[in-house]
Amino acid sequence: MKYIVLELQKNADGSVGNLVFAYDDQEHAESKYHQVLAAAAVSALPAHSAVLMNEEGFVLSRMCYKH
Repeated sequence: MKYIVLELQKNADGSVGNLVFAYDDQEHAESKYHQVLAAAAVSALPAHSAVLMNEEGFVLSRMCYKH
C-alpha cells in the first residue's frame, strides 16, 4: 500500500498551492504529515493544511491551521 501526503497552502491573494509526497509505508508518510503541520502551525499563510491518505484516496488524517 502506498501513502500520500498533500500539503495545501492558501496565499494572501487567494491563490492556492499544493505539494504531493508519496511514501511506501505509513510510518514515513505520518512523519511527513506531522512535519508539514509543524510548519503550518507557525506559517504566515492565511490557511495551511495537510492531508494523509492511502493510494485509494481514503483519508487517514487531515488538519488545517488558519491564521
